[in-house]
Amino acid sequence: MATKKAGRYLEILAASTKLGLTSFGGPAAHIGYFRDEYVQKRKWLDDKLYADLVALCQFLPGPASSQVGISIGVLRGGLLGGILSWIGFTLPSVFLLMAFAWVIMQTGSFESGWIQGLKIVAVAVVAHALMGMGKSLTPDRTRITVAMIAAAATLLIPTAWGQILIIILAGIFGVMFYKNEKAPEAVEMPLSFGKKTGIIAWILFFALLILLPLFRPFVQATWYAIFDIFYRVGSIVFGGGHVVLPMLEREVVPVGWMSSEAFIAGYGAAQAVPGPLFTLSGYLGQIMGSFSGAAIAVIAMFLPSFLLVVGTLPFWAVIRTKPRIQAALKGVNAAVVGILLAALYDPVFTSAVHDPIDFVIVLISFTLLVFYKLSPWLVVIITAILGALSFAMFG
Repeated sequence: MATKKAGRYLEILAASTKLGLTSFGGPAAHIGYFRDEYVQKRKWLDDKLYADLVALCQFLPGPASSQVGISIGVLRGGLLGGILSWIGFTLPSVFLLMAFAWVIMQTGSFESGWIQGLKIVAVAVVAHALMGMGKSLTPDRTRITVAMIAAAATLLIPTAWGQILIIILAGIFGVMFYKNEKAPEAVEMPLSFGKKTGIIAWILFFALLILLPLFRPFVQATWYAIFDIFYRVGSIVFGGGHVVLPMLEREVVPVGWMSSEAFIAGYGAAQAVPGPLFTLSGYLGQIMGSFSGAAIAVIAMFLPSFLLVVGTLPFWAVIRTKPRIQAALKGVNAAVVGILLAALYDPVFTSAVHDPIDFVIVLISFTLLVFYKLSPWLVVIITAILGALSFAMFG
């Protein structure tokens, strides 16, 4: 029995590590990779259950693709299976981004052309993400209006708490406007734990979310500040990695943890690695507190996702059928599009585009990404080369 369990755990780790090394292209692409590996090849679950897991993870704040991976690991091997699934999918890109941060810290300069190229490609990637999310999350004029109001409010109230308020108000609007729409039916999920474990996970989630900021003024330690920042952002961000950008930027740049150039360079580098965009936390943590800072940032960023998945799975069959929950989610998702639109302008565009040649490179990378459909990592390499050439020619 123990040997069988060990074999199952190794299988989960091997499958998730393979995905962690090869899953380029962002959350939407990750969902496709997961389906190919877990549903079609390994037959661990069927399409209906997989679709329900995806719906659950899009309902929760945090990195949707990582949460889908954690959920499949939990269904396959319990809580340890979920942890192993997360480790395999996440750590390859974490180590790559930590190495990138170390190189940047050794050189001490953000003026090289290839780094400018990384900052420029972020404009194209965020614009592409905005297009895709806009089509699915703002399909009507009402939700487009919510998105525009959210974008304006995000730019006018540039704080993390301002974005939380925007998301809450959008959820309330969604309940009022879409409450009469029918919610889909759910399927049962085979779990090795019950509602008691789910309740404990929810208690831990909210306890950390509330208590960490309360005690922060009394704990003057870098590790505590890093854990608080990344846990809080990981707990409240809806819409995936691109939306975490403005929230993290406002937590680490204005207070002096790093420069805006360093932040955007890391975001550009995160496009070149496989796995979830939330592994940007490894890069940021490395700059903020070396290796230990990176480890704390990564754990804190993904811990809310694990607690939310474990807390929600036992109750999802009931939650999924509540029309008001679905209605709130429609408003929240529209606001997420607006927050991403604001991020496209500030800090992404304002930090990267200073001259006409910069905008020309944005247009080239956007065209390669959207119309030629090249892989994001390839577009990143091309844009970094163009940035280096531009820097050499025009300074």
